[in-house]
Amino acid sequence: MDAATRDPAEALAAPSRLRRRAPLRYRRAVPGGRVFDVMGDRPLGGRFRAVRRIATAAIWTLLAIPVQAVLLALPGRGKIRFARLYWRTVAFLLGVRIQVVGERRGAPRTLYLGNHSSWLDIVVLGATLDAAFVSKAEVGRWPLIGLVARLGRTVFVSRSRGRTGDEAKEMRDRLAGGGSLVLFPEGTSSDGTRVLPFRTSFLAVAEAAAQIQPLSVGYDRLGGLPACRRDRPIFAWYGDMSIGPHAWNLLRHAGLRATVLLHEPVEPGPAPNRKALSAAMEATVAEGAAILRQNRAPAPLAARWPISA
Repeated sequence: MDAATRDPAEALAAPSRLRRRAPLRYRRAVPGGRVFDVMGDRPLGGRFRAVRRIATAAIWTLLAIPVQAVLLALPGRGKIRFARLYWRTVAFLLGVRIQVVGERRGAPRTLYLGNHSSWLDIVVLGATLDAAFVSKAEVGRWPLIGLVARLGRTVFVSRSRGRTGDEAKEMRDRLAGGGSLVLFPEGTSSDGTRVLPFRTSFLAVAEAAAQIQPLSVGYDRLGGLPACRRDRPIFAWYGDMSIGPHAWNLLRHAGLRATVLLHEPVEPGPAPNRKALSAAMEATVAEGAAILRQNRAPAPLAARWPISA
């Protein structure tokens, strides 16, 4: 009778001889503290990695500046080849592995059009293409980065309408002289979740190019694993972000990979007008970028002209 009237909690409680008077305390099975702990987050390891990458890239840049300055004064394509070697070395020192999908034809007078989501795009595309960049004029005034951009024969453009004609003429002259250019028609960098609308004014020099090749850039590996939506802010640099803290946070990570998807080139002649050309290039670049974001198997795409053109 007494057993039937006992409190259920008391009935389920362990006997007093089996009760533990002190909580369990576990001892670390894997040796190591904050620095050598192989199972933990290892924040100090990430900081050392970032310092090493920034320092080696800066030393390589200081060594490369006088070499490129001399090559600029000499005829030939030495300055173009060395610029690509410089960016390939920078990518290696920063721990960024580059995968290129598509045919890299390297034809003269090529205008490359791509999406833009990070300062890392310059490193990745500079290591992939024999071409100079078109950049905003503010970059030319940045310490050291501006000097590197000028030695890389970057064409600077401003937002001033009074200089638009002179800047377009400089780009046409560069293409007419057999050079190739990399242009980001979005006009600014995005957050990496989508491709911003292309500005048709950026394609005013398209008729001076022998061919136009759209391309998509995606950052699809972080820590050696497929990158997801949560990881895009680590790569994307946009808005009023400061480049220093962003680069510091990015370079603390290991296993970085960028994929460059080179689509089928087109001739500017078949485009009925600049608006149709911009729409076709934007659709191709955006579709390729979506494939890379979704970690699907990338393949070059052929541009499709809009029916309404």
